[in-house]
Amino acid sequence: MDVDIAPATDADYAQLVSLDHHATPEIIAQKIAQGEVLVARCGDVVIGWLRYGYFWDTIPFMNMLVVQEPYRGQGIGTRLVTAWEQAMRARGATEALTSTQANERGQFLYRKLGYLDCGALLLPGEPLEIVMRKAL
Repeated sequence: MDVDIAPATDADYAQLVSLDHHATPEIIAQKIAQGEVLVARCGDVVIGWLRYGYFWDTIPFMNMLVVQEPYRGQGIGTRLVTAWEQAMRARGATEALTSTQANERGQFLYRKLGYLDCGALLLPGEPLEIVMRKAL
């Protein structure tokens, strides 16, 4: 399968809105315009995405990493994270952050990619949110 990893474009907007239920359509449009979404495409179909922002307005923070179920286990998530880390290094970042809930599988991928637990957040009614850091 030929998968392309690239910044999201306006052409990806409708697919991202239908897939990403953690952000409003307005936020998705803003993130695309700011270049803060990477997508994995198979042809014209978005099969995964990585959405990010900045902690303290300076430290790259991966907010969302999703690979659609049929495409999981094929290294697409790793490719998205690696491409993002390379882009952040090129912009001068020396570290990156992410978080994942304690009941999510993402924590294992992040640890495999070199992220270390560095804190946690407990919000009412939510599982423990593990904060993870990686030196770039």
